[in-house]
Amino acid sequence: MGQFERPRRIVQPGGAGTPSTSSDVLRGTGQNLTTGTSRRAVGAPGPAAPLRRERLAPRPRELRDAVGRLDAGLDENARRQLAEWIGEQYQASYGEIPLGFLARCYLGPPYVDHQLDLFQVIVRHFAPTDQVPEPFAGARMLVRSGGYAFVEVYSGGLLLPVLDDGTVVRP
Repeated sequence: MGQFERPRRIVQPGGAGTPSTSSDVLRGTGQNLTTGTSRRAVGAPGPAAPLRRERLAPRPRELRDAVGRLDAGLDENARRQLAEWIGEQYQASYGEIPLGFLARCYLGPPYVDHQLDLFQVIVRHFAPTDQVPEPFAGARMLVRSGGYAFVEVYSGGLLLPVLDDGTVVRP
């Protein structure tokens, strides 16, 4: 029997007030309807460092384009410079540099997704039957769903999916 993958969450595009994930719908708006007071969600986002607010800020177009260009057939020196620029942007704006990204690959068969690594500037392409190394393996199902531009992978295991419009989906 073949492997069957399902996306972890359903993302709904929308503006303010629209839940971004199915779990947001289940949690409601976070406001107590009888008293009008807000409640605060408490808890760690997983094995990674505490999830800070700035890490969930939308990714600007130039940053999303730069991440896409890492796989655009640049020479090694240009790719290394681009990776350094991306790392600087993440450090300055979001407080931490991801280990890398996993994204859908548009090279065509047999490749379905690829890994972009900011530290060694490695670009690896994976066929559907290839094993993706940890901690990137957890992002594969999200990328294969087709709903995200890329998934940021952090050293503590935190995965932050980024939509085409730059919105970061809260884990």
